[in-house]
Amino acid sequence: MTKLGRIGSFLAVFLLAVPLAAQAIRLDGPLRVVAVHDGDTVTVLENKRTLRVRLTDIDAPELGQPYGKRAKGSLSVLCFSKPAELEIRGRDRYGRLLARLKCAGVDANAEQVRRGLAWVYTRYARADSPLHAVQLEAQAARRGLWADPAPTPPWEWRRQRRTAARSSVPAESSH
Repeated sequence: MTKLGRIGSFLAVFLLAVPLAAQAIRLDGPLRVVAVHDGDTVTVLENKRTLRVRLTDIDAPELGQPYGKRAKGSLSVLCFSKPAELEIRGRDRYGRLLARLKCAGVDANAEQVRRGLAWVYTRYARADSPLHAVQLEAQAARRGLWADPAPTPPWEWRRQRRTAARSSVPAESSH
């Protein structure tokens, strides 16, 4: 193998390994939810280390959105100060762990969707995720946000707010 070929092989292995290493996290010991930030984000204490966790495959209403405070309250009742289990899937662009979260044995991701207090985040959830059936059942029962005839998904609400913020920025004058 030529020197260039060896370098290419090394680079290929390195580039494949870096994302895996960046995702790896080892948890040692019992976990407990010590803060609930909104309907899909918590802080978990693991020994003396705090971990910010974003519940994967779901998206709850933002706090300023209808049902946002109810979603946070629901997740608090489910998880706050309770023993937790994480099935870590990776990290998001903000450095939060992406995970399925069980609190006292209850799948919090699925329960938020079942209560009608979160959407299945179709951008990230697999097409064969059981969460889709849970959401259909919540919609049929008109639970939570599904009681609203036209609820706005959080990703659309955030996009609308970003667009409005950009359009409200005054243009610079050319004096």
